[in-house]
Amino acid sequence: MNRSMRAARPRWRRPATAAVTALVTALGILAGPPAGAASGKPGPAGAGPVVTRAALDPALVAGRGARVAFLEQEAENAQTNGEVIGPDRTAYTLPSEASGRRAVKLLPGQHVEFTLPAAANAITVRYSIPDAPTGGGITAPLDVAANGKRLRTMTLTSQYAWLYNQYPFTNDPNADLLHPDWWITECSCVPAGTTPYPSITKPFRPSHFYDEQRLLLGRSYRAGDRIRLTVPARSNAAWTVIDLLDSELVGPPRVRLRAANALAFGADPTGRRDSAAAIERAIAYAKRKKLPVYLPPGTYQVNRHIIVDDVTIEGAGNWYTIIKGREVALPTPAPDGSVHTGVGFYGRDAADGGSRNVHLSGFAIEGDVRERIDTDQVNGIGGAFNDSTFDGLHIRHTKVGIWLDGPMRNVRITNNIIVDQIADALNFHTGVTDSLVADNFVRNTGDDGLAMWSEATANARNTFDRNTVQSPVLANGIAIYGGTDNTVSNNLIADPVREGSAIQIGSRFGAEPFTGHLRITNNTTARAGTYELNWNIGLGAIWLYALDRSIDARIEVTGDAYLDNTYNAIMLVSEWGVKDLYSISNVRFRNIRVDGTGTSVVSARTAGSASFQNVDARNVGAVGVNNCGSFHFTPAGSEFSLTDLGGNDGGWLAPWQLPNTITCDDRPPVVPPPPPTRW
Repeated sequence: MNRSMRAARPRWRRPATAAVTALVTALGILAGPPAGAASGKPGPAGAGPVVTRAALDPALVAGRGARVAFLEQEAENAQTNGEVIGPDRTAYTLPSEASGRRAVKLLPGQHVEFTLPAAANAITVRYSIPDAPTGGGITAPLDVAANGKRLRTMTLTSQYAWLYNQYPFTNDPNADLLHPDWWITECSCVPAGTTPYPSITKPFRPSHFYDEQRLLLGRSYRAGDRIRLTVPARSNAAWTVIDLLDSELVGPPRVRLRAANALAFGADPTGRRDSAAAIERAIAYAKRKKLPVYLPPGTYQVNRHIIVDDVTIEGAGNWYTIIKGREVALPTPAPDGSVHTGVGFYGRDAADGGSRNVHLSGFAIEGDVRERIDTDQVNGIGGAFNDSTFDGLHIRHTKVGIWLDGPMRNVRITNNIIVDQIADALNFHTGVTDSLVADNFVRNTGDDGLAMWSEATANARNTFDRNTVQSPVLANGIAIYGGTDNTVSNNLIADPVREGSAIQIGSRFGAEPFTGHLRITNNTTARAGTYELNWNIGLGAIWLYALDRSIDARIEVTGDAYLDNTYNAIMLVSEWGVKDLYSISNVRFRNIRVDGTGTSVVSARTAGSASFQNVDARNVGAVGVNNCGSFHFTPAGSEFSLTDLGGNDGGWLAPWQLPNTITCDDRPPVVPPPPPTRW
């Protein structure tokens, strides 16, 4: 999410440095091998492939998450002569940002080898290599071989990775604090008010380590064939970390004969010449003749926004048609505050009525965004759209994959892959209604994966269904900020890294209030609940946060599964400065399964109430309910009350805790849970 609010520095009571150190130490062991793998070590030669989803046994997440064409294999389950790193859930480490919190570190000359679980002709490699000493990234080779025969050398890059310091971050690893007046956990101080000024270890808070590349192998390989990734001995990278490999059988390019073919209007499929004007000519012709625009296989250079309205643009498939551009500095800032432009398809502004009847499908959008500038409009898709669809796109290296500024209605965003973003993957911002986001795969965002932000005008009647969100580096997998009658269902969210969690329901960022109902239904989270840097506490896999106002709409959380929770499964919290003003009530949890918590099933740090029915829990690290209320500890009990509607198994909700017994341990010890298994 684009927001300067992180200067607000939320804070609770400040713990002693020793307590923080103990907490970090505990976090270092809070992960384990995926269910379905007998151990976390590379298997013996000839062992079959281990296929996972979000580093989990696929049986644990059946029916949840995006239906994708590829199969995921974690490097730590493959054959390697390198080093398995992790598990680790502490921020600013390579394992913490890896899928499943483990990866394989290769030195020059070392390799990792995957056995294909099904026929494939294409792979995606998620990796990390070091930054340049002064920032800006390096490139390094990676050899790809099949069945012992070298196919080609990929050129890896860290030019789109490695951010440092405080929000909104910097590419300079040697930078001093960006905000010396902000609270710093590492020194338990506000540096500007501290004498002598505390030193910080540089690089300070490195993050956003990973990138990924796709490769067509040139032919199809069978199940059981071996794909080996080798770091050449000549590599200039001191190390190369391989997180995972996705393998896929990609069909032939799609051909559209009855269309305005962009090549006929001068588009250059080699990428040497800018094709923006040619694509615009094709769009104008297509609108006159009521035809779609067709972009044949190739790479098309586009370095600015293409404005689209009442048009269909189809590629040959996102493996074949690539719209790629450079980020371009503007000579003077634009009226919206942008200081750069770049590749993107934009609708007309909502103030001008927005665009209508726009359909984009079957191509990739590759940007060139390497730093976070919140005023920049350098998103893959932006503006306002009505009665429109975005399907089968692959978007990477933009600021936000899809940022939509309403009011607008009836948009369907389906079957897209959005990876390696500086900020969000998708954000419904301001008055987006009656729209669907389904079967999208998101990985490695620099902020919320999927968000609805009801700033100024409420989002209403939208659904986020069957999406997968993995490894958001900052903030949440799915975040709902205000709105009316929205639904979050059947999603899979795994491995949030810092200052957020899997699902957040937040009254914050100036959002309109929650009204009507909010349904959170049949979602699965894994290894969620991060260490909130400013508060020095652990968050829940799902957390409700009252900052700007109370949350009292009808919120129903039904059928979710919270697996391998780093801290709590469920958290309800209000900001310390407004804890006596705002509360959270009318929340109903039903048919929930909690498999493993580092601390509690429920942590309440607010006034209000919630009910629980058929909430089953096992492998709970501390007390089932950590009820602090609003921290007044009155003789009447906590300001937060729990209602037991029956069927809550596992002993986590005991009669003596009801309705509002104070059971407050501000920062209980973390007990690593065992890996999740079938219920």
